[in-house]
Amino acid sequence: MEEEGWSPDMALGIPLFDEAHEALAEQIKTLMHSKDEDFAAGLEQLVDCLDADFRHEETLMEAIDYPALHSHREQHARVLSKLNQLNLDDLKSCRTAVGLVLPWFHAHLATADTALAIALQMSGLDLDQAAKAN
Repeated sequence: MEEEGWSPDMALGIPLFDEAHEALAEQIKTLMHSKDEDFAAGLEQLVDCLDADFRHEETLMEAIDYPALHSHREQHARVLSKLNQLNLDDLKSCRTAVGLVLPWFHAHLATADTALAIALQMSGLDLDQAAKAN
């Protein structure tokens, strides 16, 4: 069964996160179904978007002195590292690796990002203002 890209139950209740995460999930699905000649450009775009999303989350974690910052940042870094190490001469392996990002993403949202969302909501940080600062 194909992994679902985005579903409403994945929402964290923070529109800024939910919109970015929905777009990323759909971007991953699109890349998985892209033509071979479009894969490299799509992968580069995905890595850029993931990097931007991860940096934004990490900036928010720093702003609230989030206790799990190190482990959360490490999860982000591992995914980006693996994607950046892909050998584009082996598209089958690249597609397999990218196919693993979506299940990771689902698990990451359900665990690390859910905990972060709760911490952000409890912190009182003005997330709208923080979004404008980035």
